[in-house]
Formats: sequence, structure tokens, C-alpha cells
Amino acid sequence: MSKRNTLQRRHRILEQLNEAGEASVEQLARQFETSEVTIRKDLTAMESAGLLLRRHGGAIPVPREMVAEEAPSEVKRAIGRAGAALIPDHHRIVIDYGRTTAAMIPELDRKRGLVVMTNSLHVANALRELENEPTLLMTGGTWDPHFEAFQGRVAEQVLRGYDFDRAFIGADGIDLERGTCTFNEQIGLSRVMADVAREVVVLAESTKVGRRIPNLELPWGQVDTLVTDSGLQEEAQRKLESQGVRVIRAPL
Repeated sequence: MSKRNTLQRRHRILEQLNEAGEASVEQLARQFETSEVTIRKDLTAMESAGLLLRRHGGAIPVPREMVAEEAPSEVKRAIGRAGAALIPDHHRIVIDYGRTTAAMIPELDRKRGLVVMTNSLHVANALRELENEPTLLMTGGTWDPHFEAFQGRVAEQVLRGYDFDRAFIGADGIDLERGTCTFNEQIGLSRVMADVAREVVVLAESTKVGRRIPNLELPWGQVDTLVTDSGLQEEAQRKLESQGVRVIRAPL
């Protein structure tokens, strides 16, 4: 097969992943009428280029929270400001990995006496740069290079030894019926964060509303507050509020 045909196939694979949220090797081989070996080579090459992630016999798109960016977008900064406004001095909080949750960190420089636990080195390093540096705790656990965060049972056991006033958790998708969802198959840690916090706050852009991903992270019964941006549609807000979720729309 020519190089041009290979590039066209890979481009179509990427389009399909972004639309469907996942695809299996077997499915792609049937669709493109080629061998599973060829598809695996495609997926390996595309993962090396940072275009997707390999997962259990197939692939998923690169989560938005993993896309490299020099600075948070204005939407993320607005959500970060609104999330940080929920935190008084001397609060004990836990912050999950993610670019949107990390956008809160600069706003925490005005807070006093915080205790912050995280599983993210990116979040931890940002906290250490603050002039009013909080007491920093790390979960430890198994390092996941794809998500640049600690995961696994050790991290869960460490978390269960603490209690927090609030947990701040991101999401790759917002399913209005089920709850928050994610590309990350290791969802146990986020659920433990929710278990050990008195209030669970999800930070997510409005563009993620309606994005249904197979891995349910937190059902709405475990979420107290959603902080999003002013792009959230009123009908979506009503559906969320009917699930018992407080909705905060951050002005841009």
C-alpha cells in the first residue's frame, strides 16, 4: 500500500476516534479492509506521534486534559477562578490531575493555611511555586505516564487515611443522564477522592457537555457542584440541577 493511502487511512482513523470516542483493532481492520497487523502498526505510529492512546485491543483519542498547552485557555482560567472562590482559608482539599483543575492553582496564592493533596506532579509543582505555599501531600502509587499522575491501589489506600473539605475533579465528558466520564480506565482514585471529601466539585468546560465516553467516573449522586463556563446551555443546566447538582457558570 502506498504511503499516501496509509496517511489517508490514519487520518480517517483519527477522525473516527474523535467522533466515537474509541475504536477496536478488529473493527478498524474490517472497516478499512486490511489486516489487524496493519491497523496495530497504524495505532502504534499514531500513539508515538501523540495523536491517540492505545487501550485494550484498540485506541482512544488523546484526552483534552493531556493536550500540551503553554498556558490555560481563558475558559479554563475562568473556571479555575470560580473553583478557587469556593475555597476559604485553612481548607483541606484534594485536587485530581488535569489542566482544568490545575487552572485553579494561581488563584490559591491568596489563600492561607491550605492543606492540599494531589496525585498530579503538574499540580504539585504549581503549588510549590506559590508564595503562600500550602501544606502539600502526594498520594504516591503507580505512575501513569500517559496521564502524568499517580494511580492504583496504593494511592487509594493513602487517600482513605485522610478526610477533606472538598475534592476538585476534572472530566473528559459530561453525560447529562449518567454523570462525569473519562478516557482514563483507572477511575477508582477519583471515586475515592469523592468518598473522602465532604463536597465534590467537578471542573469542566461546557464543550464537554453531551460528550459520552464509556468509562463512567462519578455518577451525579456523588457530585455536589459543577463549575463550568457561561457557554453551558440553559436546558443542560436544568437537567443537571434536576440531578441535584449545583451549577456555577463562570463568566468569561
